[in-house]
Amino acid sequence: MIVEHNVPLQQHNSFGIVARAQHLARITGEADVAALRADAQWRDVPKFVLGGGSNIVLTGDVKPLVLKVEIKGLKLVEDTPRAWIVEAGAGEAWHDAVLWTLEQGYPGLENLALIPGTVGGSPVQNIGAYGVELQDRFDSLDAIDLETGRAFTLDAAQCAFGYRDSVFKHVARGGNDFGLAGRALITRVRFRLPKPWRPVLGYLDLERKMAETGNFTPSAMDIFDWVCAIRRAKLPDWRVLGNAGSFFKNPTVTPEQCADIIARDPKIVHYPMADGSIKLAAGWLIDACGWKGKSVGNAGVYERQALVLVNRGGKANPVTGGEVMTLAKAIQTSVYERFGIRLEPEPVVV
Repeated sequence: MIVEHNVPLQQHNSFGIVARAQHLARITGEADVAALRADAQWRDVPKFVLGGGSNIVLTGDVKPLVLKVEIKGLKLVEDTPRAWIVEAGAGEAWHDAVLWTLEQGYPGLENLALIPGTVGGSPVQNIGAYGVELQDRFDSLDAIDLETGRAFTLDAAQCAFGYRDSVFKHVARGGNDFGLAGRALITRVRFRLPKPWRPVLGYLDLERKMAETGNFTPSAMDIFDWVCAIRRAKLPDWRVLGNAGSFFKNPTVTPEQCADIIARDPKIVHYPMADGSIKLAAGWLIDACGWKGKSVGNAGVYERQALVLVNRGGKANPVTGGEVMTLAKAIQTSVYERFGIRLEPEPVVV
């Protein structure tokens, strides 16, 4: 196991923020974690797990030992009458893994196409798009406890999935608390892709695609192509214009709160949820406060989608994490002052 020192991280975070890892180890398998634990120099130092860097804001150099997850592998592990079970290494690029499943004839992940990041990050965030969340297609995952070196497996219930949430985003605070933030390194994820396949089309943008194309019985690959086209039209390519995707979670409110907001702002975009709550479109709230296209230093709000904060400085004069967070806090303040709604950021601030 070779530990690199003073490693630039600009290419390892989708915002393109300039920062360095004081120490970085590339994890290509469980043996690499075991080797670090066997080395007295690295066994007990603080560690930071880094996947694709698509959901982080770096506010400075990273002092903990960075574990860059690069575990590869894609395979069908079980084919049952009710589902295909597909396994992917945590270091695989998410979009590439989705495309691979479709090319192999295992549909089910097509609505989640073109989401940046790695497979290992998908359960941490419980990623979701166009009517499907990861938890809808999740089977189990393998991980390593960085404190003990013990390998373990979790099913969906043990991952405690919520809206852009999981057990991996919470710190354990007591004896019975199973929070795994900063403690677990995910090595492999398995997906349960149901048979028979049924398309998920109950989303306005997909309904528009059906109407535009006249294709009302799309294949999984058709939906994949549509989702890619929709996302490319709405969202900037992070390799061209640095960003971390949707920066804020869509907030949920009670029907009474929603009715109060509608009385003042009848055009607010909202969606009824199965539990009786109402989800509000965070992008609409931000746009209504006049933030679309505005900037703080080199951090800006994307002109086509107010939910996305972008790096306007490019690689030559890149945004800083401080500028991103200053802009984010200003947006949070104005949305709260107008609507009484507190927006919660999606990315992890490091």
